[in-house]
Amino acid sequence: MRLLKKLDAVIGYILASTFPSPLPRDVAFPVTSILLIRPGGIGDAVLLAPVIRSLKKIYPAIHITVLAEQRNAGVFSLISCVDGLLCYDRPRELLQALRCSYDVVIDTEQWHRLSAVVARIAAAPVKIGFDTNERRRMFTHPISYSHNDYEAVSFTHLLNPLGIEAGGVDMEAPFLSVPDAASAKIAGLLESLNDEPFVALFPGASIAERRWGADRFRRVAEMLSIFGIPVVVVGGKEDRQQGEVITSGGLGLNCAGMTSLSETAAVIQKSSLLLSGDSGVLHIAVGLGKPTVSLFGPGRAKKWAPQGDQHIVINKGLPCSPCTIFGTTPPCKINAQCMRDISVDEVVNAVTMLLTSVGATPSKCCKRDWIEIA
Repeated sequence: MRLLKKLDAVIGYILASTFPSPLPRDVAFPVTSILLIRPGGIGDAVLLAPVIRSLKKIYPAIHITVLAEQRNAGVFSLISCVDGLLCYDRPRELLQALRCSYDVVIDTEQWHRLSAVVARIAAAPVKIGFDTNERRRMFTHPISYSHNDYEAVSFTHLLNPLGIEAGGVDMEAPFLSVPDAASAKIAGLLESLNDEPFVALFPGASIAERRWGADRFRRVAEMLSIFGIPVVVVGGKEDRQQGEVITSGGLGLNCAGMTSLSETAAVIQKSSLLLSGDSGVLHIAVGLGKPTVSLFGPGRAKKWAPQGDQHIVINKGLPCSPCTIFGTTPPCKINAQCMRDISVDEVVNAVTMLLTSVGATPSKCCKRDWIEIA
């Protein structure tokens, strides 16, 4: 990823600055085929789902092809409206995407330039994308971008040239669905819980500055166990060791590294809520309509934090926070104090409040049992 960012900063900049801009073109209706370019991580892909769903609703006959990356491609198995999926970082599939013709190509990347160049050379008269830097030259319809908009809302602005206003996009969750095969596998994996309510935990993060720490997640699991609530840790192989720290001693199950992305979604769908840092897994829970408690620090809560009454966002709001800009977080001189200042007590309180509101707590867990925050 670091190499790709460096290549984008040099080669992407040169290509986006020198490649001829496309001629202005009006959209020809009805739109029957569209290429959506979505490089990047899991969260961006998840929050693109309402746009994909609305396109299919407004244009039922439209054929939607997504050009993703291998690291986020699994998300599109959770979005039923996708007709074709290719990977941007597989040369053969990239060439396959460029050999086809489309009515419209939409580059949903927010900053990096190479995807805009791909949109420029794709065979489509109408090219739409964000105007955040030199990439604006690659589009017939450059769209403004704001760090103050929830990211799912930002994506809806890309539909404006198609006559679809942000208010016309259905943002209501759930906007993801779990494949039956994934649900069936998870039923066996969770059999020992006997269908009792549980809390899903995701302790991982794409960068160290966003990690809260396995020891703190462990203390949350210990407090929840007092109320008879087990935890299930989800994540990749890199999260397996943290999961062992959190669940050892019978506090729950460690499923980290044991499930595919769709199976992870199936675990979250079975849970009462998800506790997570700022992550793609967090957005999967939002897309499935599950309550969440999320821990924010370096990331931009206005843009990425879940919205609505069933989501609690814990953010200490330090003067230096947020510091992430277009996916890049600078080295922290104060050891991610924004995350370290989030206490175990306030996280447990948030979790038990949500569990009570959704009626998922055992009878011995009630309001008088909440841990008081000093």
